[in-house]
Amino acid sequence: MSHFSPNAAERQPDPGRERRKDARARADLPITILLDDGVHEAKIRDVSRGGVCFFLDRPVPEMTALRIEFDLPLDPGVRRITGQGAVVRCEKIALSVDHYEIAVFLHDMAAPDRETIAAYVKGVR
Repeated sequence: MSHFSPNAAERQPDPGRERRKDARARADLPITILLDDGVHEAKIRDVSRGGVCFFLDRPVPEMTALRIEFDLPLDPGVRRITGQGAVVRCEKIALSVDHYEIAVFLHDMAAPDRETIAAYVKGVR
């Protein structure tokens, strides 16, 4: 007896479907990126408990390990967020612009920093 279902392909995940599990919030904040070749300043596009997306003036290959630091505004004050992650996407913004949108999965971050990001996202949304 075969367990093949002719509709199995219909249940496969849609490659274009949103796969992120964490809510994210837009942010226009500076971020410091530490790569093997040094420190780079970038601008955050959005942030979530699981990752951050930012704009940088150079490409960074997928799976590149990096360290991030940024200040997250809170009520009251500011909290310094730090973590380590890997690039999961790097796309040129436009043919005429030498900037890239880079998404990073944060695999190493202190729990209080993740909770701070979650509170920020909830407050912004």
